[in-house]
Amino acid sequence: MLKFLSRPAVKLVDRYLPDPYIFVLLLTIIAAAAAIAVERQTPLAVMRFWGDGFWSLLTFSMQMLLILVTGFMLASSPPVKRLLQKLASLARNAGGAIILVTLVSLAASWINWGFGLVVGALFAKELARLVRVDYRLLVASAYSGFVIWHGGLAGSIPLTIATEDHFTADQIGVIGTGSTIFSFFNLALVACLFVSIPLVNRLMLPDDKESVYVDPKLLDDDTPTRVRITRPAEHLENSTTLAWLVGIPGVLFLLDHFVLRGGGLNLNVVNFMFLSLAIVLHRTPRSLLTSLNEAIKGGAGIVIQFPFYAGIMAIMVQSGLAETMSESLISFATEASLPFWSFLSAGLVNLFVPSGGGQWAVQAPVMLPAAEALGADIPRVAMAVAWGDAWTNLLQPFWALPVLAIAGLKAKDIMGFCLVQLLITGIIISVGLTWF
Repeated sequence: MLKFLSRPAVKLVDRYLPDPYIFVLLLTIIAAAAAIAVERQTPLAVMRFWGDGFWSLLTFSMQMLLILVTGFMLASSPPVKRLLQKLASLARNAGGAIILVTLVSLAASWINWGFGLVVGALFAKELARLVRVDYRLLVASAYSGFVIWHGGLAGSIPLTIATEDHFTADQIGVIGTGSTIFSFFNLALVACLFVSIPLVNRLMLPDDKESVYVDPKLLDDDTPTRVRITRPAEHLENSTTLAWLVGIPGVLFLLDHFVLRGGGLNLNVVNFMFLSLAIVLHRTPRSLLTSLNEAIKGGAGIVIQFPFYAGIMAIMVQSGLAETMSESLISFATEASLPFWSFLSAGLVNLFVPSGGGQWAVQAPVMLPAAEALGADIPRVAMAVAWGDAWTNLLQPFWALPVLAIAGLKAKDIMGFCLVQLLITGIIISVGLTWF
């Protein structure tokens, strides 16, 4: 049945889903028109919201570009390549490859969302070198594991409300992760998705005549040839000592951060970890730079599109449109149904504000008073917003950009399979938030 459902979904998306850049342009126009029509903002005001907010994600954009680049450099180092090859050898057939890449992506995304995006995509490429499998579904399976991230260790909303002096602390206090990430209902949701997502991906595997395969030779990275050193500068470029004098202190800093200071994972720490390990494992600066030149080719989408999403977020927040959307969806909620409607509203807002922390800043002033008025469970409502934010990433190509850049595919190649996962995971998460 799932194979039957995925076939028209793949064809529909392949025909009508535009390039992510076109998608972000259309979202910009829709958000601006809605702010004018619904919120009665003037075109001048909307233009100012957009222009003033356009560059507000520059730090985040650079972080995401570095996630792609440093993750690629790490995975292309000889030791990691051998590890991925050994793990990929566990897959004996196409079905096994689909299940294996999904489980690896789910586990990595639960630990950290940036780590999951990069590891899933690179592992999919490694599997495609060894197993004859539909490459579109393989990469879609790697991306589908990302849906779990906001219920994991790096979920921005549960970590925000667990932090002292967060912006809603006066209203709800500090809510520990025992009530959110490690609560029974959230762990039960995570467990259900660890079972259902790989199974659904496996059942969507097309027949041989409908599958799209990739020539493994096209996935092979260029292996640098050993050059004869003729200049003093080339001794430095090929010096293991020089690389390790910088890379090993970076690894020691991470040990100090995690072990002695009890620090956690965030985007900067993940990037620093990827870079330090890449420097050490590549052994020479020349090997690292060769890998960098290959990695940077896939970063164009991030560079050009993230500023547009920053502009959309500014329109949504400053015009009041995001608040209006949230209020309209929860206006008829009850104590029991508020988590469900919070989940749906967060999923809708996420299409325009694809940022977990930014979305909570938009929706918390609406959701928290509603939860207090109805007597609803506030940690559950907060996690409902978190899961809604993660859920529609299966439809919103914003977060797929690093995966697509590494895999060498377009959004339309994988989003048909993701659409089926969107429907099924939406049902599972809705039931979990309401009944678990």
